[in-house]
Amino acid sequence: MLLSATITEKYMGTKLLLKETSLVMQENQKVALIGRNGAGKSTLFGILSGDDTDYLGSVETQRGLRVVATAQEHHDLDETTAVNYILDHVPEYYTLQHILDTYPDTMGEDMEKIGVFTEALQTFTEKNYYGIEEEIVQMLGHFDIDSDAAYRPMGSLSGGQKRFVELVKISFAGADLLLLDEPTNHLDYYGKAQFLTWLEKLQTAALIISHDRDVLRQVSAVIELRDLQLHTYNGNYDAYIKQNGTSTVTQIGQYESSKKRIEVLRLQMLEAKSKIAGASGAKARILYERLKREHDELKENLEKPSFWIDKDTVEGLSNTVTESYGKYKARAIRIKVEKPDSHVFQLIDIERLSLGYDKPLFQKVSMTLSHGDRVQVRGRNGAGKSTLVQAIRASARGEEPATLMDGAIKVSPRLRLGVYEQEIAHEFLDITLGDAIMQVYYEAGNMITMDQVKAILAMYLFNPTDDSLLPVRQLSGGQKARLQMIKLLCNNPNLLILDEPSNHLDLPSIEELEGALIDFTGGIIYVSHDSYFINNIGGDVIQVGRA
Repeated sequence: MLLSATITEKYMGTKLLLKETSLVMQENQKVALIGRNGAGKSTLFGILSGDDTDYLGSVETQRGLRVVATAQEHHDLDETTAVNYILDHVPEYYTLQHILDTYPDTMGEDMEKIGVFTEALQTFTEKNYYGIEEEIVQMLGHFDIDSDAAYRPMGSLSGGQKRFVELVKISFAGADLLLLDEPTNHLDYYGKAQFLTWLEKLQTAALIISHDRDVLRQVSAVIELRDLQLHTYNGNYDAYIKQNGTSTVTQIGQYESSKKRIEVLRLQMLEAKSKIAGASGAKARILYERLKREHDELKENLEKPSFWIDKDTVEGLSNTVTESYGKYKARAIRIKVEKPDSHVFQLIDIERLSLGYDKPLFQKVSMTLSHGDRVQVRGRNGAGKSTLVQAIRASARGEEPATLMDGAIKVSPRLRLGVYEQEIAHEFLDITLGDAIMQVYYEAGNMITMDQVKAILAMYLFNPTDDSLLPVRQLSGGQKARLQMIKLLCNNPNLLILDEPSNHLDLPSIEELEGALIDFTGGIIYVSHDSYFINNIGGDVIQVGRA
């Protein structure tokens, strides 16, 4: 056993996230941690890493266990180079380097300092730290981060490059247990394939927060955080889906049986109570008290679980079970897509387009898009996918794209564009969620009342009162993704441009999103490296840059 955690209670503010639950990690285990957005997955990571000690319970570890976690954001590291960031997490590297650099000038004949220096020199040599910087640069190169980028500030790297920096960091951190938080976010298809290969070969135990179904197929167990508890399913994603379907149907049956039993007891209590004043009053009172104890105990312990079954499994259920599931299933986000227009017309026409700066990022890309069309834009990080999106947005505003080198983008005068971006714009980070929603509607030319804001928050599984006052900066990755969904649809668009929309969303929300996009009657241009999402949305493929 590497680690055993027992958590009696964990609150985040006034919200209870974990209660009377436990987790065990064994050597070389690869385990996925899933759960609804905001359920407490990242909070659990904080407890396991030792960063969060504000909870009731205990975490017992193997002696000398080193736990290393990946970071989701790097706001305070914009000026730190990738190499230095990685070296910061190499055990004792900077401490030993400091001794080797400074002691020769100060130790003189001080035997104590000479001993410290000698020991540091021996350790530095044994750990092969003299060549570690070169090894780091070499491994970064394996992930397509060249030596120039390796020594550039982190703030200049793309989101995908930062994910690979995190992989290199944990590879050199001497960890016994890795905590990986959404490791495939921001990776292109090539990078994701590299990550999946890396994960397959990994010999270190890892707990992975991910709803990327391609990643979930590579693990040996899935732990779901649901209803304050950690529920373990042995096997990968496919095994989880089967087990979850079976156990959920059983739980629904048990829940309905308990509700029926409570109602029967209530009626029996009324009948017994009516006889207390009669000739057999003593027996009736005893019966009433027994029934009441059973009724109250059942009612006190009856809590509606969070029921969710994937749509494919639901389609295979009987009508009776499906009807019951429909009554009790967990709430999912409700994505409301209006029918944009009553008839089909061409939304956009791209002719032999070349975009770039000093030289083209890509050349001679052509496509037309009308209502109902779907186009997947496929390309490596840095190939120009984001540049293409910015060019389309500029054209929709009636401006010539600054990066236009050749070709043309023609847009319909009736085009209404909705764009989903991976990152929240900086202008929103320091205002409240409620104000952010007001602002995105205002920028889209739509006025909105606070009552309407609260209705929208409820549709997207926010607490309409409390969450509206949260600064956007404090939102979880999943909550920020839901804000991006609200922004995407605020102007009733007839063309959607989606950049990795399934990132950060939980499984029920991804399923809801896919269903809404399938029903959407406008056009869709999307970037995704989720093979399940791609299979469900479909469409033509446009390759940008090298394959």
